Amino acid sequence: MKIKKELVMPYLAFIFLKTIVAAAIVSGFFLIECKRSTASEDQTIAITNANIFDGEELIQARTVVIKGNQVQSIGGNIPEGAKILDAKGGMLLPGLIDSHVHTDIDGLRDALLFGVTTELEMTGQWMFWERWQIANRNDIADMRSAGMGITPPGGHPTQYIQLSSNWFLKLFYRYPFVSTPEEAIQFVDKQVKEGSDFIKIIIEDGNTVGTPGLPVLDDATLVASVNEAHHLGKMAIAHVTSVQGGRRAISAGVDGLAHLFFDEKPDKELISSIRVSGAFVVPTLTTLSTAFGNSPLTLVADKRVSSKLSKEWLEALSKNMNVYPKGKLEDSFESVMALHKAGVDILAGSDVSEPIADLGGLAHGASLHHELQLLVAAGFKPIEALRAATSVPARRFSLNDRGRIFPGARADLLLVDGDPLRNISDTLSIRAVWRAGVQQ
Repeated sequence: MKIKKELVMPYLAFIFLKTIVAAAIVSGFFLIECKRSTASEDQTIAITNANIFDGEELIQARTVVIKGNQVQSIGGNIPEGAKILDAKGGMLLPGLIDSHVHTDIDGLRDALLFGVTTELEMTGQWMFWERWQIANRNDIADMRSAGMGITPPGGHPTQYIQLSSNWFLKLFYRYPFVSTPEEAIQFVDKQVKEGSDFIKIIIEDGNTVGTPGLPVLDDATLVASVNEAHHLGKMAIAHVTSVQGGRRAISAGVDGLAHLFFDEKPDKELISSIRVSGAFVVPTLTTLSTAFGNSPLTLVADKRVSSKLSKEWLEALSKNMNVYPKGKLEDSFESVMALHKAGVDILAGSDVSEPIADLGGLAHGASLHHELQLLVAAGFKPIEALRAATSVPARRFSLNDRGRIFPGARADLLLVDGDPLRNISDTLSIRAVWRAGVQQ
């Protein structure tokens, strides 16, 4: 299928934007009025009369006390002088974690509007002033990033560069390729030194994204990449969209798969090997749905979504990619449930990037709620879907201060009306969001 020239991959577009406007951002950065994540250490907030999902279970306690940027206590007495917020029977949850994005500062801001307090970026490049903002602002979500993904010369996603309408990208940008195990080791070392929180490895022959015949890393280079990541104490996460790619990734010892393979359904042997390996899967059902030609029109029509998004994002959300129209969402539902029933950790992630119509069907924050809805449609219990966006990614990515509500946890919280344990769509009925103890 011919891909339109506007269909550049999200992370390449972000790299271009961050490079071409670097000087302007640097000069304008100091003019930004940044809200700092400095909840007063003396500030105490008591959220009362709440149904509390602590990231694992619905607990009996009805009160959570926040002091400064942390959860001070759950249940018990309310400290004297605390500011009272009556939840009126609403549900209090940990801030949500989107385990697959390609983001920027604007994306982090939109994510927080929807109670997504942490985004995990699966390929991207971050400048020092952007990281400074993430650390010092309280009006954007927190972020962890893989840095640049590992791919061979001419490999995915670089097939899109010359199709791009961005002249700077076509003329000047050079993707950092890896050809040998030695180069892979050097590349991983460089990424970690530059601040990568985990390592992303791309295994993509293009058959499922409309550009078949792409070069793919050989086994020796793939294994070297995984081993060096582990040597440096970092997880190795693989982009795969095919069953064959999934087998190669698991054989190489990766810690997680950044998509669900969708060229065919996995056999019992592959499911078993994933389970035995301990790897997790981020199925990105939202992306698979739009790749199959589905537009999330119900999401677009939902006032809880449309009221928070710009016109540009709403237009993009109403579209779809349609790069693999022969795919069936029902088959993906069956695959993700087979993995789930086998005991494989499933993490909720959207693969959202930027508001390009031909990359449509996705939007920061909103699409994670859509992912939860699709997981439930696939057969997850609502509580299992909520764990996939809270405690499970926190555990797998060693985010030990979030993803659950417990004394001492970072006060990333989401208060919604209704009961998402019965109706998962109620996660969109947002009444309040806290980022490190600061209410938005």
